[in-house]
Amino acid sequence: MPTGRVVGILQKNWRDYVVTFPSKEEVQSQGKNAQKILVTPWDYRIPKIRISTQQAEALQDFRVVVRIDSWETTSVYPNGHFVRVLGRIGDLEGEIATILVENSINVVPFSEAQMCEMPVNTAENPWKVSPKEEQERRDLRSTHLVFSIDPKGCEDVDDALSVRTLNNGNLELGVHIADVTHFVAPNSYIDVEARTRATTYYLADRRYDMLPSILSADLCSLLGGVDRYAVSVMWELDKTSYEIKKVWYGRTIIRSAYKLFYEAAQELLDGNFSIVDDIPEFKTLEEQNRQAKLEELVWAIGKLTDIARHIRAKRDRCGALELEGVEVRVQLDDKKNIHDLIPKQPLEVHETVAECMILANHWVAKKIWESFPHQALLRQHPPPHQEFFSELRECAKAKGFFIDTRSNKTLADSLDSANDPSDPLVNKLLRSMATQAMSNALYFSTGSCAEEEFHHYGLALDKYTHFTSPIRRYSDIVVHRLLMAAISKDKKVEIKENLFSNKNLEELCRHINNRNRAAQRSQKQSTELFQCMYFKDRDPETEERCVVDGIIYSIRTNGVLVFIPRFGIKGAAYLKNKDGLVISCGPEGSSEWKPGSLQRSQNKIISTTAGGQSVTFHLFDHVTVRISVQPSRCHSDMIRLEIVSNKPYMMPNTELCHQSSLLLKSELVKEVTRSVEEAQLAQEVKGKVIEEEHQEYRQTKGRSLYTLLEEIRDLALLDVSDSYAM
Repeated sequence: MPTGRVVGILQKNWRDYVVTFPSKEEVQSQGKNAQKILVTPWDYRIPKIRISTQQAEALQDFRVVVRIDSWETTSVYPNGHFVRVLGRIGDLEGEIATILVENSINVVPFSEAQMCEMPVNTAENPWKVSPKEEQERRDLRSTHLVFSIDPKGCEDVDDALSVRTLNNGNLELGVHIADVTHFVAPNSYIDVEARTRATTYYLADRRYDMLPSILSADLCSLLGGVDRYAVSVMWELDKTSYEIKKVWYGRTIIRSAYKLFYEAAQELLDGNFSIVDDIPEFKTLEEQNRQAKLEELVWAIGKLTDIARHIRAKRDRCGALELEGVEVRVQLDDKKNIHDLIPKQPLEVHETVAECMILANHWVAKKIWESFPHQALLRQHPPPHQEFFSELRECAKAKGFFIDTRSNKTLADSLDSANDPSDPLVNKLLRSMATQAMSNALYFSTGSCAEEEFHHYGLALDKYTHFTSPIRRYSDIVVHRLLMAAISKDKKVEIKENLFSNKNLEELCRHINNRNRAAQRSQKQSTELFQCMYFKDRDPETEERCVVDGIIYSIRTNGVLVFIPRFGIKGAAYLKNKDGLVISCGPEGSSEWKPGSLQRSQNKIISTTAGGQSVTFHLFDHVTVRISVQPSRCHSDMIRLEIVSNKPYMMPNTELCHQSSLLLKSELVKEVTRSVEEAQLAQEVKGKVIEEEHQEYRQTKGRSLYTLLEEIRDLALLDVSDSYAM
């Protein structure tokens, strides 16, 4: 029933758009005295915007922010106004600023009011554990061997682990998470800011933190050898079967004994004890004490790994999926500038830590739901639609594999068995296709849907949430407050935490999901920016690195989709160009364009010239590809792939290719950053002001979907590669 009537609009919710001014020739074509200028948005979906300005010529080399004011029903174009200049077209900082604006990411410095709420930790006034907290928390500093395992150079250490033998012979496993909510009071200035940001934004060469560094890199970071507040989950496990006997939740005080990096933990697990020279905590120990401490640590890592294997096996039996994804972590120097990109090599300790975190998230999810069944924040991952798996099934069939997608269990088993001994890349690509078929996991309020919808498809768990990273995710802060309220409820004491109602929590979840999607897009776009900047100044005809091996992973109407293992790039390679010519390959494999036609089937595409010569490209064929950049003045540059031979560039050695691809990504970022710095030095002073602002505002140091849609319109080539996150 109608209950009201719109009588007026006070303000339309137009957001800011990054645009490019027309070139000098285009301005002149609109008339010498024209003050109304049509500017082109960076986002392909947005039409040109008409603005009033006399500075069009001066701004034609810059990325500019405009805001839409109105859109008359009689006009094709909306009206807007100039807001500010971001930077020169093609300049690294200007392009990064464009990505941030386009994803509505606002990363201004933390305000004075917010910083006034922060605790102090200086040489003159060091932070200490308060006597009150010592009385109220369980003190684990002298009873538990607590340590963290993280990537090298990690500043924001959210989590630490412990394992020990109890007096009754059973084991105690502990997951200890930074107690951020002790320092971030509900509805305080810093809490409102963290809620607005919702997440830490990781770009290819920098990050923008959700919380100030005094928390994220200091008092909430579980560093080695210092006292820290934590929220702990500790399980008593059967000494042989590792079955859970009971669980304890609560606030603790810990002192992490070791801040390990993944590679060191793996070496200790493998029995290579020479790595202790790279662990700072061992350097000051005497030999006898050192040996005893080493044996204690090695036992703990080994026992954690055994427990994690058991937990993983249990989830595998329920259908947990192992999906393909490459994680690369940025390593920063002391000045927060890019130093390196560290590829996450597949190590067993990665899985050990991940399984412990998944276990904690699962048990906390059960706890907060039991206490607050209609206002708990959980994370759901619905089953994908079966039609989304059709391409995966057909591609696997081309290699003689059958993929059963009826459930997560049958899918996981099918992917495990789909291995080609001659080319391990096939399994990686099949897992990547399975990833693309998945929907994204989302946060939700338990009062907004039925319990049967809580299930997490990818992890094969009935209830799941995020509890283990409160430094960089606001969802985890909400979950910590829910857990503390649940503990208070069990003790029958007053609940101090201000909990969200179902309606407000639902709205908050929508906001966090939206910000997570923005974070994923910005990370992807910044990586693509670096890839384009790396290849832009290289001659694809003569530069050795521009010619690489690729593998065809999808057949389309006018071409194929190719994966480049060396650089981790996916993209379209056209077999028919805009002039209507098709690709032709000679006896040596070299290609050229000739008149002809294409014939596509499910697993192959045939290019036939007017002279009767034909070449066939099959799924999973290795081909030689040339990489170049398709520049765009108004939009983001794009990587362009061109098949130059229907033969492999080199013999496929998947592990070597995969490893070198990641290493070359780090070289790519370093080289692009170095060239940008050199260019800034050459331009001198203009860059100095920008750099000063950048140092103040920076907290740490692909094509877009729209470009992809433009290609679909032109040549009907489609590759839906949504980010998949647990």
